[in-house]
Amino acid sequence: MFRPLELSIGLRYTRAKRRNHFISFITLTSMLGIALGVMALLTVLSVMNGFERELQSKILSFASDVTVRDFNGGLRDWQALETRVQQTPGVTGIAPYVQGEALISAGRAVSGAAVRGILPAREDSVSSLGKDMRAGSLDALKPGGFGIVLGKSLAEYLGVTVGDHVTVITPETTVTPAGLLPRFRRFTVVGIFSAGMYQYDRGMAFIDLQDASRLFRVDGVTGLRLKLANVMQAPEVSSQLRQVLGPNYWVTDWTQENANFFHAVQTEKTVMFVILFLIVAVGVFNIVSTLVMVVNDKQADIAILRTLGMSPARVMRIFIIQGTVIGLVGVLLGVAGGVALSLNVETIVPAIEHLFHVQFLSPKVYYISQLPSHLEWRDVLRVSLIAFVLTVLATIYPARRAARTQPAEALRYE
Repeated sequence: MFRPLELSIGLRYTRAKRRNHFISFITLTSMLGIALGVMALLTVLSVMNGFERELQSKILSFASDVTVRDFNGGLRDWQALETRVQQTPGVTGIAPYVQGEALISAGRAVSGAAVRGILPAREDSVSSLGKDMRAGSLDALKPGGFGIVLGKSLAEYLGVTVGDHVTVITPETTVTPAGLLPRFRRFTVVGIFSAGMYQYDRGMAFIDLQDASRLFRVDGVTGLRLKLANVMQAPEVSSQLRQVLGPNYWVTDWTQENANFFHAVQTEKTVMFVILFLIVAVGVFNIVSTLVMVVNDKQADIAILRTLGMSPARVMRIFIIQGTVIGLVGVLLGVAGGVALSLNVETIVPAIEHLFHVQFLSPKVYYISQLPSHLEWRDVLRVSLIAFVLTVLATIYPARRAARTQPAEALRYE
């Protein structure tokens, strides 16, 4: 089969056993360096993507896609506002809520928490609270029943379970002959939920909407929580609602409420990309070193080829092909390893934790206690393409140096 002379010689230089074994070692190091860099980069990007997706899913399971509140305080006629909001395209669920901060005590244990009043029948239309119940039921929240649903970590801290009693103390005060006293109410634990996110499991509690209105002295409700068919359209829907409802209502969406958090995640992802790509750069510099040493080792061969009439451009192509092959093998090995590792991170990490009896992500410290992974093929394409382009660029200097070889000088002492 016909092959160009440059390709034949370049491939031969790549696989031939050289007199200088150090060059072979540097070549192998270059391949492994590029492979390791690409594999690490793909794995870390997949884990960062997994974190971002998981955090977004956890946050949106309890946070509202869009929230509508009244600037003047509570929404008194929230049913009329609901009718207006329902006409907005993209809105699939609406639920009123009352929210306030309180202290929850049981025995000697006391903890602060965000207490949210809800309508149990409507909660499933805007959140996943019903699916996250681990004990009891949301249906046990009845008006006037003063039942409460606690997060799993909060219940464990207070040392209570379903059927036990807790005391909820609010910042509101009551004037009595003895002076100002904080408002408090005894509640019965009717359910325990676990969202898998420590922020919610440790710091949230749910009660009935009417009980919350009485407890926090809210005239009406705090606002409306909206669920959208496409969460990515939240900024557009919130903008439409601001125009429709007018300046008397405060409309926010999840991208505004968590903007700093997701921006920080994206910044970390970018920084990790730059840092880990330095591993690829090490492999690329090794290719430069390898080709420079090969050029020095093959001075006589290059001189003979030039004497036989090979042009400097064709000599350049020989070493560009050799360096490209080294880089291509390294990139392919890295992509194969990175894809395999990224797709199995959620299996490998628990196995390591079980084997060495360690926990990499403590739920008391991190938002997520498991290491998620989500491989995006555009990341695979981007990383492999950039790595390959860098390896090709790394061959230019050694190849130009080989092309400038003078036959007479190279063969003088041969």
